[in-house]
Amino acid sequence: MLPIILLVFVLGYLAIAFEHKLHINKAATALFIGVVCWSLYAIDVQNLLPENRVPEWFQLEQRTGESAGSVHEQSPDDHADHHGNASLSQHYLVDGQLLHLTGEIAGILFFLIGAMTIVELVDAHEGFELITSRIQARKESTLLWILCWLAFFLSAVLDNLTTTIVMVSLLRKLIHDRQKRLFFAGMVVIAANAGGAWTVIGDVTTTMLWIKGKISAVEVMKELFLPSIACLLVPLLLISRNMTGTLHDSPHKHQHVDKTILPWQQKLFLILGVLGLVSVPVFKTYTHLPPFMGMMLSLSILWIVSELISHTKDESTRTSTGLLSVLKRIDMSSVLFFLGILLAVGALSAIGTLGQLARWLDQTIPSREVVAVIIGLLSAVVDNVPLVAAGMEMYSMPIDHPFWMLLAYCAGTGGSCLIIGSAAGVAAMGLEHIDFVWYLKKIAPWALLGYLAGMLVYLAQSWLLG
Repeated sequence: MLPIILLVFVLGYLAIAFEHKLHINKAATALFIGVVCWSLYAIDVQNLLPENRVPEWFQLEQRTGESAGSVHEQSPDDHADHHGNASLSQHYLVDGQLLHLTGEIAGILFFLIGAMTIVELVDAHEGFELITSRIQARKESTLLWILCWLAFFLSAVLDNLTTTIVMVSLLRKLIHDRQKRLFFAGMVVIAANAGGAWTVIGDVTTTMLWIKGKISAVEVMKELFLPSIACLLVPLLLISRNMTGTLHDSPHKHQHVDKTILPWQQKLFLILGVLGLVSVPVFKTYTHLPPFMGMMLSLSILWIVSELISHTKDESTRTSTGLLSVLKRIDMSSVLFFLGILLAVGALSAIGTLGQLARWLDQTIPSREVVAVIIGLLSAVVDNVPLVAAGMEMYSMPIDHPFWMLLAYCAGTGGSCLIIGSAAGVAAMGLEHIDFVWYLKKIAPWALLGYLAGMLVYLAQSWLLG
């Protein structure tokens, strides 16, 4: 049964990688392989269970839970048949593995849903327009620097996907020449991915590592800020020195915000949204509750404020900016994709395949730094979410270990090397219809240079401080 599970996983992975060629949404594929892998494991659990035995802690927990109603001592064999047709191993699969994994996945999904809803709520109130409307530069090189650094820092506070969507919207207002706009969009992808790598809320992979207790919020900022700066600075310096042109006004330049949304409402939701997102790591530090609890608290505050000020809006604005309307804009296919792929990776971990892979990598590639770099480059070909999920299950190292830090950087920025390698790239590709080959020729070489430069900065930084 194991070869069949691996075949399903690999074929599903390929279908996800070639989503645009097959015209099958990757969320559908991910859900399919996630459920099928667990189902095949459940069918042949007796043979696929790691070490062919249920851990002693689960056996003890089961015996302890039933001892109060038991009139005689049960042997392990008696206990295995106590639940009718279900064996102890099947109960371990469901209660000890699947439900535990589902709880972890739910925390990640609630976090993402909360973050996406907050961002959409700010956008519905035109909060981001306060930032974009203040950009007046017309020299190409100057505008490129402004936009890239804006994307870099916005991505650290929001996330790389949301930042890319906001920045592409801005580019349409500033640049009417499509070829120039595509080039700027490609650089925004590099900037957004670099900016998202150095905070725990900037990229879904760093969020996953943080929620799983692999990295801490402050330490990741200290260790990955300079590498992330280098990742953007190197391609930006090399490209901007050859840019001497001046941009003409875009026909969309003088479009105004909907007058029914008052300036104070824009400012209020921009401030509350940013503070709400930034406060999540602080909430976790002081309460030790899972991060999604802090995100839900921030969302509830914005929701309450939205309800309180709704009387200041006309009927059409109240409808379009209300939270129930905003919820319809959430990309639920992305949420379902994360659910499916984390279930699939969790199945391989439960069977023990990822542990075996980790041991093989340790024997074949002694340097775990090289493993992290390889994962980063692979994330340009396939999605970085399952790669990081697999990496977390493969290794057991303490929080803020250098491997976790380098993995966060590599997985976050390596995807820039191909347009399909990151959520930011896929968003830009969809919004501006960027061609895969065009990006490979025009942007990918610069992205690779930045990726390698940041990696070298991290290694040098570790050597100097270590």
